[in-house]
Amino acid sequence: MLKINWLILFAIIIMVTPITASAEQQSPMERLDDISDEALQMVKFHRYEDAKKMLDYFSDQFTSFSGIAKPLSVDEVRIVHTSHDEAMEAAVSPNMKYEERINKLTKFRLVIDAIATSHQPLWTEMEEQVMTTFHQAKEAAINGDTAQFHSNFNSFLSLYNVIYPSMKIDVPAETIQRLDARIDFVNEYRSQVVNNAKSQQQLEALDTDLKNLFANMAEDDADPSLWWVIISTGSIIIMTLSYVGWRKYQGDKGWKKDRSRDHKD
Repeated sequence: MLKINWLILFAIIIMVTPITASAEQQSPMERLDDISDEALQMVKFHRYEDAKKMLDYFSDQFTSFSGIAKPLSVDEVRIVHTSHDEAMEAAVSPNMKYEERINKLTKFRLVIDAIATSHQPLWTEMEEQVMTTFHQAKEAAINGDTAQFHSNFNSFLSLYNVIYPSMKIDVPAETIQRLDARIDFVNEYRSQVVNNAKSQQQLEALDTDLKNLFANMAEDDADPSLWWVIISTGSIIIMTLSYVGWRKYQGDKGWKKDRSRDHKD
């Protein structure tokens, strides 16, 4: 039994070691992700000059990492540059409001996270804010409250704009196009949406599309390394139990042989 315990311990050590080693080694994009987060934190504390320095540092590192990191698509590079430019504008602008600065840095942060991570992107954590604001706009439209609808829908558009570049990295193009069409219709025909029950069907359709957007992202958000641990651990347990069962069977078989021999004697 002691041998079996040592076997289990050795197998678990072998299983966990690669995970620990990989966790300690950051990829270039993960380091860029950290830099983008630092820039966001600087802006949150009104340290705009420090935020600018972090964004300059990001630009230098992004250029130097381009030949080392996993190649990015043309669209991904464009999205990174655009969101970085907006973040830099937020850091250096003398007149921009604090909330707008935060939104631009958050947008940049979410873009880099979407590229750096393969599961559970940060932008999906804004689901509750996005859906709550949209539902408030939808309720106002149904109630015929034009002023409240305009206010809430503008707030929804502001939040949607923050996650939009990250969505374009993680979400299929046809899904983005369908959402764009729904939102453009509601935005262009606001007065009809408030006063016309048939036009309000577009709100219902948009509600469904938004729910599907976040639901589809949640379906595949498990960490692959976690699944590897679960499968490996299960395999070890099965192998160990099989080995124990086989040893017990062999022991019982030997015991029966000994007893049979003793009776004959």
